[in-house]
Amino acid sequence: MGVFFKMKRHLVPRLLIIFLLFLVVAGCDDKDKETKTVHQDTSEAVQVQTKALTAKPSDKPAQKLKVTFIELGSVKCIPCKMMQPIIDEVAQAYKGQVKVVFYDVWTDEGQPYAEKYRVRGIPTQVFLDDNGEEFYRHVGFFPKDELVKVLELRGVK
Repeated sequence: MGVFFKMKRHLVPRLLIIFLLFLVVAGCDDKDKETKTVHQDTSEAVQVQTKALTAKPSDKPAQKLKVTFIELGSVKCIPCKMMQPIIDEVAQAYKGQVKVVFYDVWTDEGQPYAEKYRVRGIPTQVFLDDNGEEFYRHVGFFPKDELVKVLELRGVK
């Protein structure tokens, strides 16, 4: 009888682990539903950013873009959400000098960019010069003042 209780005591943690794995896997089925929502949210965000970046005709001569700032993250990632206001501020403050692009790498549409830019963690910021060559990369939350210093390295004012 003592051997039976000894076996049961060892089964409880294993059954608990199996149950937790089941919950995790079952929760992944909802990911497809969330992905559609994320994609819709991302599309709206990109449309808003595109409108903000579209230059209106003016008397000033057109400036050549000095930097392309690519933010690779997700609309559901906490540090990525913290980056969003900074991204918007940079897009507004450096219109005509900096092109700001956001890719949600947790969507089917954004996944190829995660591979292209070799993303190992999100958020990842990639900075390209006017020739499209990467000159700086940062992983994680990037404070605005530090980000601006990187832009200033390429003559952005």
